[in-house]
Amino acid sequence: MKNSFNTLAQLTVNAKQYHIHSLASLGDKAKRLPFSLKILLENLLRHEDGENIHKDDIQALLDWQPQAEPSKEVAFTPARVVMQDFTGVPAIVDLAAMRDAMEQLGGDPSKINPLSPAELVIDHSVQVDSYGNNGAFDINAKLEYQRNKERYEFLRWGQTAFDNLTVVPPATGIVHQVNLEYLARVVFENEEQGHTFAYPDSLVGTDSHTTMINGLGILGWGVGGIEAEAAMLGQPISLLIPQVVGFKLKGALPEGTTATDLVLTVTQMLREKGVVGKFVEFYGDGLADLPLADRATIANMAPEYGATCGIFPIDQETIEYLKLTNRSDEQIALIEAYAKHQGMWREAGDEFLYSDTVELDLGTVVPSLAGPKRPQDRIPLDEAGKIISAHLRHFEDERAERNVLGMEDEARIVSEGGQPRQSKTAANTCGIAKVKFNGEEFELSDGACVIAAITSCTNTSNPSVILAAGLVAKKAKELGLNVKPWVKTSLAPGSQVVTDYLKKAGLMDDLEALGFNLVGYGCTTCIGNSGPLADEIHQAIIDHKLIVSSILSGNRNFEGRIHQDVKMNFLASPPLVVAYAIAGRTDIDVYNEPLTQDEQGRDVYLKDLWPSVSEVAELVKSTVTKEMFAKSYADVYKGDERWRTIAVPEAKRYQWDEASTYIRKAPFFDGMSKEPPGLPSIVGARCLAKLGDSVTTDHISPAGAIKADAPAGEYLLEHGVSQGDFNSYGSRRGNHEVMMRGTFANVRLRNQLAPGTEGGITRTQPEDKLASIYDAAMQYQQTDTPLVVLAGAEYGTGSSRDWAAKGSLLLGIKAVIAKSYERIHRSNLIGMGVLPLQFKAGEGHEELGLTGKETFDINGLCDKAKELEIVATNEDGQQTKFRVDVRIDTPKEWEYYKHGGILQYVLRQMLRS
Repeated sequence: MKNSFNTLAQLTVNAKQYHIHSLASLGDKAKRLPFSLKILLENLLRHEDGENIHKDDIQALLDWQPQAEPSKEVAFTPARVVMQDFTGVPAIVDLAAMRDAMEQLGGDPSKINPLSPAELVIDHSVQVDSYGNNGAFDINAKLEYQRNKERYEFLRWGQTAFDNLTVVPPATGIVHQVNLEYLARVVFENEEQGHTFAYPDSLVGTDSHTTMINGLGILGWGVGGIEAEAAMLGQPISLLIPQVVGFKLKGALPEGTTATDLVLTVTQMLREKGVVGKFVEFYGDGLADLPLADRATIANMAPEYGATCGIFPIDQETIEYLKLTNRSDEQIALIEAYAKHQGMWREAGDEFLYSDTVELDLGTVVPSLAGPKRPQDRIPLDEAGKIISAHLRHFEDERAERNVLGMEDEARIVSEGGQPRQSKTAANTCGIAKVKFNGEEFELSDGACVIAAITSCTNTSNPSVILAAGLVAKKAKELGLNVKPWVKTSLAPGSQVVTDYLKKAGLMDDLEALGFNLVGYGCTTCIGNSGPLADEIHQAIIDHKLIVSSILSGNRNFEGRIHQDVKMNFLASPPLVVAYAIAGRTDIDVYNEPLTQDEQGRDVYLKDLWPSVSEVAELVKSTVTKEMFAKSYADVYKGDERWRTIAVPEAKRYQWDEASTYIRKAPFFDGMSKEPPGLPSIVGARCLAKLGDSVTTDHISPAGAIKADAPAGEYLLEHGVSQGDFNSYGSRRGNHEVMMRGTFANVRLRNQLAPGTEGGITRTQPEDKLASIYDAAMQYQQTDTPLVVLAGAEYGTGSSRDWAAKGSLLLGIKAVIAKSYERIHRSNLIGMGVLPLQFKAGEGHEELGLTGKETFDINGLCDKAKELEIVATNEDGQQTKFRVDVRIDTPKEWEYYKHGGILQYVLRQMLRS
């Protein structure tokens, strides 16, 4: 490596010498940089090789102009990669397929290994099948292993076959919480050529909420599985030197508020500000009283406020948290000394150069929730009853309109091969149902809360809100209260430490008394693994077209994500989750209406159950201990008996089982040549889907349950899988046949090419016939017809789902034309060889009058093109010509696109070396 700026120096900590790249020698230019850019600067200095990173790149960062539009590309080399199993399995499948391709092209397959630590935590596969009883955890774990046997065998093979890959077994915790509490180093140390080097911990992860680790002062963010695979193979992550928005915090949170209320406020403020593609950095004297757990909660939701990261500096609070979580004294001493030497330690009054600033007085934060379908739509709790009731009326009006669509439209859909959308429910029975369940009879109506979940690393990493939930449950139990019988309750913490301190506090029994029994250590409801509702509840919702809701302590509430039967989803703090479960409704004014009545018929209000800030703080201090973390992570890779008894093949190349419906050889390298194929020609393309604004990766990527009458369900049935064993799309991400059939199949997707339908339906052209999106795509492939997607603004918002891009490619989509993109999905499209194009400002498919029935010719595609002309020709031969921007933003992205994708690029590079 080069050392053009002569920054290589030594740092002595407790008589041990470390080699570092010292920022102190760079003077005021480095000193003025925000904390996050100091980390990026050190990364460039340490990896300056004259090929990926040049002296000019480092100088550009030193010369950073805060208000300038990002234009300079640099290469960021993360110290490690973290993965969860939904995205990790396909990543390892691709690596296994790359080994096969490497051998077929004459290379050495053993070269295909992660070159930096790759850490995979199995947390996405547990589902809430059993709940409300003390056996739920064991039942759900047993079902998890039954459903995922092939996947877990594959991951056990990967852990032994690949160097530098570690796997944290099921029932341990959620990846981001395990990362925060155990995996994170803050400062790395590594032996190289007889010297010990120290440098900042940094990472990318295959999950959007990788940013949670920013709370510890570690730079990292979510990328698609595609980019993560390349990073594992030694490829730097290309990015434009970003703008950095400073978020100044002052004051302290008032009585009655929680970290959840704070993060929902921050999310709303930053969404309104507009921080997509930017770093956000928190500073100000308000940090002095902001616990690390609260910082992690705020950092976790960076994807929801749209930033690449939401980072906090290192300070004494960081050190105290590292001590609490049982990091070694040697490591902690290194972290403090290194941060202070590099100007990465927060001091009171510190302010740096920022592109823009936002300020929040913590004392103005009020209790809140968010919904019904976007995390940034914050609702002050004192207005929640009114606002949620208004949302409910809107959905009821929509239902009424659908009820009067008429049988003529219904008959037309059926005659063209579609499935009828309308049930035979009489209009006067919509919205209310009489239900018999578990020996009780009750009325279930619009607004009912049918799922209440304490879930997600966002909040279960934070002892204050978890213990507050326990205290609400305790007071409810003392009053003889219970949750309503139609509410499915669950507790799914992000680490085993949570149940340890709940038990020590004596609150676990109280939560269990209200049905919040432990269901698993994993993501569960937050990612749509809420499991089935009771048959009686489900049937009432379907038969009476009920508009029901969920409440969860998660970070995502997009439509169709939590459960297919649930229309409205609300994010809230864990204590509010318990309170709403007691009420059984979300359209209630919890400030002025009673949640319920006690055994004597007296009204019980939220204020009667809510704990004080001091009550919670004292409990946190007395119950959460270092010894708990030491015990929980002592054998973190060991797993339970189920994990340890899985047979592990010893072969270095995976032996693919053609009968498997979970793990299939990835097709992305089929027919690959040693030389890149060049830029494609996209002529005569047809539109597969015409979509509106805010189409998320949840709409695009297969997620949640697999329906028997969907193309993926039909595939599984044809391969001998019974419907009860379908499992979820996420669990089958290692099988491209399932995933491509589920792409664009979300039940809430509305394709404007097929008005009056929901789900993965389109109309084929030129015959204008109704078909599933998968069947239509296969029909177009038979005639070698390329496909495009027309979309509105914020296309690809949401989780970093690589299958949203992989599935698009396998369906034959060559280009997406949208008003704007979420950062990760745009990058993933390029990584799979799909061209992202953007309408000019003020234009879109509606403004241009495009119906989606046209053919599309994309003209002028050449290396590094900034814009192109598209000619859309309708069925009458009339042409609409318009220009679009090419959203391939960096030279490295052009290299990936010319090679047909990032994995092909990496494989060809490794062949050459």
